[in-house]
Amino acid sequence: MTINKRDSRTININDEIFRWTISPDSGYSVFIAEHETIKGQRIQVYIESDIDSFWVNFPYVETMNQRLIKPGAVRKMIIEAIRLGWKYKEPGKPIVFDLKNELIYRR
Repeated sequence: MTINKRDSRTININDEIFRWTISPDSGYSVFIAEHETIKGQRIQVYIESDIDSFWVNFPYVETMNQRLIKPGAVRKMIIEAIRLGWKYKEPGKPIVFDLKNELIYRR
């Protein structure tokens, strides 16, 4: 299954194009990325966030963790995932990480 082009963005890292998106999931935002043209393994990075609860708690959102994922963070997560063994050109089950203190760790 590939990431929907309409709801995602691309990023170029070392002449490889990756497609990525963010999906809310009960107390987390899940960063999902895969290679743009090669059907290989994808990564999922769980990021603690209250973003999916924002509207439920509005206007009491001052203390909520409303973490936004910017392209610089996307680049960093993809490079780190490759360093930690993500084989984006080979088929396989998704490799899952948690983001803590700006670093990703295998789940």
